Amino acid sequence: MERKEFLKRGFSALGLAAIIPVISCSNDTVDPVETSTDTTGSTSGSCTLTASETAGPFPTKTPASLVSNDITSDRSGTKLTVKITIQNKNNSCEGLEGALVDIWHCDAAGNYSEYGGTGMQSTNYTSVHFLRGRQTTDANGLVTFTSIYPGWYSGRATHIHVHIYNASGKSLLVTQIAFPEEISKLVYAQGVYASHGQADTTNARDNVFGDGVSTEMSTVTGSVTAGYELTHAIVVSG
Repeated sequence: MERKEFLKRGFSALGLAAIIPVISCSNDTVDPVETSTDTTGSTSGSCTLTASETAGPFPTKTPASLVSNDITSDRSGTKLTVKITIQNKNNSCEGLEGALVDIWHCDAAGNYSEYGGTGMQSTNYTSVHFLRGRQTTDANGLVTFTSIYPGWYSGRATHIHVHIYNASGKSLLVTQIAFPEEISKLVYAQGVYASHGQADTTNARDNVFGDGVSTEMSTVTGSVTAGYELTHAIVVSG
């Protein structure tokens, strides 16, 4: 099955609750996905729970082994500093200390590490682990990663996957981070991104983000020459 067909079938026919077990419960995945099926975000006082999303089709297989600030590896692209703050909905959105935060995303050509050689992704990257990493939040709930600006692949808008656990390893939320399209257009017009061209799917037409990105849209500042910084707050029930 090709990626675009997976996305089309997965979100329109199976629904989120059915997809998550299919794509994330393999013998290689040491950390199970246990997440809310709330895809719209819910509000408690001044705190809005971040929408949950699918982890697939390329979840990290052994995230505990990939503790790293710099997840770039050998990938080329525009530098991106990723700053994610995890807030606790059950504690007036105070920063959640000690949370485990896994992120992963595709490279400039739209390929993921740990997968490949199939209809979902023809290029075989099964033996490498680029653009995947884990960090533990500090006293303010903050983690910081050094990476590159994600590329895109057919049927999906630009995004980063995130899986959050509490300090004991219990899954709190699987979600995704959306990007401002005007920034992505600038990035994709230059450097190693230019040969791949502009993304073929907008946030509004994306199967994941099509119902809105109010709790998933990041703030991105910087330039293609100096690099960009992404900041984003994710609210969980800690």
